Amino acid sequence: MKYLKILLLFFVVQVSAQQGGMWIPSLLEGMNEQEMTSLGSKLTAKDIYDVNNSSLKDAIGHFNGGCTTEIISPKGLILTNHHCGFGQIQSHSSLENDYLKDGFWAMNLNEELPNPGLYVEFIVRIEDVTDKVFVGVTDALTEKEKQSIITKNSNAIQKTVAKESWQKTKVKSFYQGNQYYLFVTERFEDIRLVGAPPTSIGKFGSDTDNWVFPRHTGDFSMFRIYADENNRPAKYSKNNKPYTPKHFLPISLDGVEEGDFTMVFGFPGRTNEYLPAVAIKHITEEYNPTNIAIREAALKVIDAKMKESDAVRIKYASKQARIANAWKKWIGENLGIQKSNAVEKRQEFEADFTKALAEKNLTEKYGNILPEFDRLYKDFAPINIKRRNFIEVFLVTNELMTMTFRAYQFEQAVLKDKKGFNKAKAAIERTLKGIHKNYDVEVDKGVFKNVMPFFNKNADASIYNNTAFTNLTSALALFDGKAKKVLKNLNNDAAYKYAKPMIAEFYNAINAEFGKKNEPIVALQKKYMKALMEALPNARYFPDANSTLRVTYGQVRGYAPRDAVYYNPVSYLDGVIEKYVPGDYEFDVPEKLRELHKTKNYGQYADKNGKVPVCFLGTNHTTGGNSGSPAIDAEGNLIGLNFDRVWEGTMSDMNYDPEICRNIMVDLRYVLFIVDKYAGATHLIDEMKLVHPKKK
Repeated sequence: MKYLKILLLFFVVQVSAQQGGMWIPSLLEGMNEQEMTSLGSKLTAKDIYDVNNSSLKDAIGHFNGGCTTEIISPKGLILTNHHCGFGQIQSHSSLENDYLKDGFWAMNLNEELPNPGLYVEFIVRIEDVTDKVFVGVTDALTEKEKQSIITKNSNAIQKTVAKESWQKTKVKSFYQGNQYYLFVTERFEDIRLVGAPPTSIGKFGSDTDNWVFPRHTGDFSMFRIYADENNRPAKYSKNNKPYTPKHFLPISLDGVEEGDFTMVFGFPGRTNEYLPAVAIKHITEEYNPTNIAIREAALKVIDAKMKESDAVRIKYASKQARIANAWKKWIGENLGIQKSNAVEKRQEFEADFTKALAEKNLTEKYGNILPEFDRLYKDFAPINIKRRNFIEVFLVTNELMTMTFRAYQFEQAVLKDKKGFNKAKAAIERTLKGIHKNYDVEVDKGVFKNVMPFFNKNADASIYNNTAFTNLTSALALFDGKAKKVLKNLNNDAAYKYAKPMIAEFYNAINAEFGKKNEPIVALQKKYMKALMEALPNARYFPDANSTLRVTYGQVRGYAPRDAVYYNPVSYLDGVIEKYVPGDYEFDVPEKLRELHKTKNYGQYADKNGKVPVCFLGTNHTTGGNSGSPAIDAEGNLIGLNFDRVWEGTMSDMNYDPEICRNIMVDLRYVLFIVDKYAGATHLIDEMKLVHPKKK
């Protein structure tokens, strides 16, 4: 079989440099480099990615596999979002030391707090291994057979690649499985909390302002990477030293103006830019609405309880943020798809694609793709919705059901392998301890009553009075004894008896049917990607995000979300004070910050108008995973910290529209202002390299 070899990165249909795109940093030479220059960049491709010399990519890390971070000092100091470090900040918090409410600042290295399990991973190099991965793969093979060979080849490549003993490797697919790249990485596992503002700054605006502009959130936190005596990755040790990086980002004090070049460098999680119209229609009209309803029902209970109790607020702060984030994102995504007429435009594009197939005599080869998508999605939609509803109820919103789900996995593991009983027992005990660390039975019971009817009308809340799972001691006692006794006790538990049939249905019917109906869609999407490139070869296509290192570039720009409304690209501290509501959990403002504003004690962090900037907008194409990504100026200096998108622009995961898609960044001058003037952590400022690139 002849496989598509992509030598250049391409862009989706439009040719403007501001139309979106998440580019592989090792392939920027040529068109991407020219486009960045046209937007005002003074950086070369090698400034951004270089294997033999230090470059910007050496300062960009994957933060715990879900966010991005950047090194901002020669002593391994790193910056990411407050919401990315939220779990760690929460884990160190208590009623006595409420770092969520009061903030935390280590005034020396000895006060920095370790975080077991937290890691930061850097990219050493990227290699195209497409040809090697496809050795032995032919058209005659089934999709499963092809994937088996691809997996085998990928594993072989990783075993033979040249690397240092402490380095790791991974092979990732691109362009829906038409291309493969090898990544050599270094993972640091001694990461310590250095500083975080109170949530009244780091999460200012909370749910109300989430995904919208103007934004006034100081969404940042600071950690430090530690390494062994050889400056290599190591587990936590008191003997470890601050990491000396290959590169760190200088910070510009000159700020931004509309039209300035911006580059966001990070690890975007997932996009689906090449979906057919029928898929976009299914997601926004069928799939999203049910998930939105379930999360809304859960949040109604959690939000009310958090307002009533500080103890509940601390326990559920991270959970509430996680549930609310996707809930509001899906609402904005639907609004953006509707506002931009995305489905209709995608249908128009598909008509052009069909015409191009005919002109190039490719109809016989690819003409069945779009009709086949229509047929497959019609059959796939019901099970996709049902499966996701189960996940939302059992694994996202309700913790009692999560515990029963993990208990079911425990039971199945034991039944399959009696010798693995102790290992399975240890795993379920860790899970139960993790959940109960931040668990409130009354909150969870209220959530259960609200969300279970979305999956099963028999929402029997009486199980909360007759189950061992709602108390850690009694939950752990369920698993005391030998396998036979434990399984008997487990199956006599009221909550487990209630949930088990639904969980069994999920595994034996729902998930199995989902896999069966999703598999041909995945295979067809791969074929569609290849067909697009053959039928429309002059278009440019970028690979969908897949949690690998990417570059996206654009400019500082405001936007008009609706008629007669225009948002300027920069917000200011004045706006924080304007939004101030004393005692409100979303819009309270610390007294010291109000005093700094009143006295105009801004130091060197005000702009030329004498105001402290807080956030700004750009046309960079971002998604989840870009949280914490650096916004870099034309000369490679740090100017902002990416943390969000505008509400209507969340549709950019499926449909980037340059008119309304904007990313939101914290201005680094606000970060420095909070660290210096608010927290008094001037020793951290002294570590950094502050520059004035516009005053040359």
